[in-house]
Amino acid sequence: MTHTLRRLLPFVLVLSVLAFCAACTSASGASSPGASNSGAPAGLDAPAKKELAMRLVSSAENSSLDWKAQYGYIEDIGDGRGYTAGIVGFCTGCGDLLMVVERFTAARPDNALAPFRGALRAVKGSASHNGLGRAFTEAWKKAAEDPAMRKAQNAERDRLYFDPAVTRAKADGLGTLGQFIYYDAYVMHGYGNARGSVGFRTIREQALRKAESPGPGGDESTYLHAFLDARVAAMRREPSHSDTSRVDTEQRVFLDKGNLNLDAPLAWKVYGDSYRIDTEQTE
Repeated sequence: MTHTLRRLLPFVLVLSVLAFCAACTSASGASSPGASNSGAPAGLDAPAKKELAMRLVSSAENSSLDWKAQYGYIEDIGDGRGYTAGIVGFCTGCGDLLMVVERFTAARPDNALAPFRGALRAVKGSASHNGLGRAFTEAWKKAAEDPAMRKAQNAERDRLYFDPAVTRAKADGLGTLGQFIYYDAYVMHGYGNARGSVGFRTIREQALRKAESPGPGGDESTYLHAFLDARVAAMRREPSHSDTSRVDTEQRVFLDKGNLNLDAPLAWKVYGDSYRIDTEQTE
């Protein structure tokens, strides 16, 4: 899924061996083991914090804080994952875009995207546009105007990425910033490893070799720095993710300031662009 870097990718040779999208390996509601967050204190899943998270991710994925304007976004950014689309960059090559279409079709059986389900199944695991093309991209943009399609995107975002990330972070004893750091890693890398890429699971394992998570009694800031170090190393393995500013000049900035609750105001940069959020708001 994901990965804007649209301004950088024209200058990057993306290896054809990226046959599968890292963000969608083991992409299911059960892909991330972790303790239930039932009864845990509110964190990133509090409405105002979740809205904040969506705006932060959108700054990196779409160079905009207006994440709700991204439901109809779709393009091939040249990263070997086919079309990237929607609010967190669902991909045709990953298979999570197909999951969105399937959910939307269950709600609207006669929608304009339904006839493309066979083609979407066929291109899964590749960068192919076979059976898709302009007809598909125009249908996606049109479908994004339907509240049922927006609901489908929100639901798959939560099922595949947001909920597993927050649950795992709470189980590790992380506060709101740590929960966001996990979520952003899920969005870009997915849970499991894929050919040519490193997933969230491995990034976390590498961090735990360097520092103890706060759950068993480790220092939260020390652990999060170790996690971000491991994530930067993972990003640099992929040409399409080699710009690490979403870590270096965003998440690391919040961490260095000790803002473990991810409280506004927030000021950061991604790909050299400056952003600021002064107050929190609900979705």
